[in-house]
Formats: sequence, C-alpha cells, structure tokens
Amino acid sequence: MTPLRAATRQSPLALWQSEHVKALLETAHPGLEVELVPMTSAPDTDLTKPISDIGGKGAFAKEVQQAVLDGRADFAVHSAKDLPSTTVPGLALAAVPERGDARDVLVGSALVDLPVGSVVATGSNRRRVQLQDLRPDLRFVELRGNIQRRVGQVGMPAVGGQITAVIAAGAALLRQGMESSIDDWLPGYVMTPQVGQGALAIECRADDASTIEAVTAIEHAPSRRQLDAERSFLVALGGDCDLPAGAHATLDDDGTIALRAVIGAMDASRVERCVVHGTDPSTIGPLAIEKLPVTDLLG
Repeated sequence: MTPLRAATRQSPLALWQSEHVKALLETAHPGLEVELVPMTSAPDTDLTKPISDIGGKGAFAKEVQQAVLDGRADFAVHSAKDLPSTTVPGLALAAVPERGDARDVLVGSALVDLPVGSVVATGSNRRRVQLQDLRPDLRFVELRGNIQRRVGQVGMPAVGGQITAVIAAGAALLRQGMESSIDDWLPGYVMTPQVGQGALAIECRADDASTIEAVTAIEHAPSRRQLDAERSFLVALGGDCDLPAGAHATLDDDGTIALRAVIGAMDASRVERCVVHGTDPSTIGPLAIEKLPVTDLLG
C-alpha cells in the first residue's frame, strides 16, 4: 500500500494532532503507512505581530495547504479553528475526526478569583471582548506562541502589571498533557468558543479521489455537522470581517443543532449573543446572523 504524506506545522501541538490522525488512519487501514511532512508557518516564526498583521485566520494553514496543492503531501492536518471560512480552490475538506472539548480555559486563576484590575494575556479579540464585557475592570496584554510558551507567561511582568492569568483553548492543554495547568473551564455562555475550536480538519486535493476515500474512514459525522454549522456562521458573517466573533454548535438527541453565537465591537463597548436552532448546518449560521446586529457593529 502506497504511503500517504501528511503536511503539518511543526509546533508541538500540531505534531500531536498529526500523529493522532496518523494513528486513526493506520488503525482504519491496516497496512497503511502515514508519513508526516512537517513545515513552519509564518505565525510560528514571527511572534511579535498580531495574527491579523501576518495574514489573519488562514495564516496558520497557508503553508501546509500549499504543500498539498503542490503535490509535496497528500493531505493536510489542521486545527479546524485555523481555517478561513471558505475552502481554498483545489482543496476539499475531506474529513473531521471526533472533536475534542471546545471550551476555553483560564490558566493562573479561576475567573471568580481574579482580583480587580488583574492583567490577562490573550492574542484573541474574541476572548478579550467577551471577558471584558463580563469584567470591565480587567486589563489585557497581547500573547502569542505555542501553548507551552503562553502558559509560561503567568506571573511574568507586562505593561500594566504582572500577568495574573492566560486564556487558552482547553483542548490544546489536554492534548499536550497539561491538564494540571487548567484553573477554570469557561462555559459557553461566558466564553463562546472560536468556530472549529477543539476540532481537527483534514484537507486533500479536490481531484485526489483515492486519498479522499482513505481519510473519510475517520470522519465523525456529529463532529462534521457541528463544524459545518459553525463555519456557515463565518460564511454568513463575511470572510473579510475582523469583528470579534465566535460560534459553537451542539447536537440534541434528535439531531437538532443548537448554535450559540457571539459578536462584539472591537472596543468591547457592545457584545451581542444569541442561540438558534435548526436541522440544516448550511442555513443555521445565516439564521444566527439575522439575530445579531452585525451591520450596526460594523458601523
């Protein structure tokens, strides 16, 4: 059986995720060998600029996507939250394995224990505006780098004082064996996750039928429906919209989708939330947009 080559970023978390997909595929197809093709993305090497200045949401995915398009790899493994709202021409989102925990966490302090005026580190405007809406007294500083570096910033000096806490994706810490660092899991009604958070996404060349057939063996249908519903919110919001926004879908026993969505002003002066229900992942995102004052927030 011809080996399959998996393009991956070479950060510790990305390598863990790719090894996880490798194990799933090799279990699903006895005799198959999956080879990792590690590469560095621009955000991995430039930790001084906000992601929006480097290339936005798709910056983490660009290099591994190009490797697939160029034929240097057969498929790419992504954190689903790193993908732009629309699939790159020539690629197909071929499989979504079973999703991990989508919630955000606090490292350094539980939310209820954060002293007045605490400094919280995050590189995400989505996280900042939601927490600032709840706790206007908090101060925020920018944070970049892999999960180990970010967690290590707790207690470090920063503009405005010592960093009291860091916000991160809980799945990232679990996957790196860092669960003991978590001080508080933030429920969705407090901190709506980023679209795709906790999920993995596998992209192949759209015309590579054999690879698509191979990777669909590890598709997890409920996770795919959740991700499709959340991504429909991003599409409806507009791919070039840089407002702090998030969405998280859950499934009821009968398959009904509940989509929790949030959108805010960059200065955190307003944060609007809604929950909508439906059965079609492609239409539930636009339904959420109809209930949120997006045009008003855009000015």
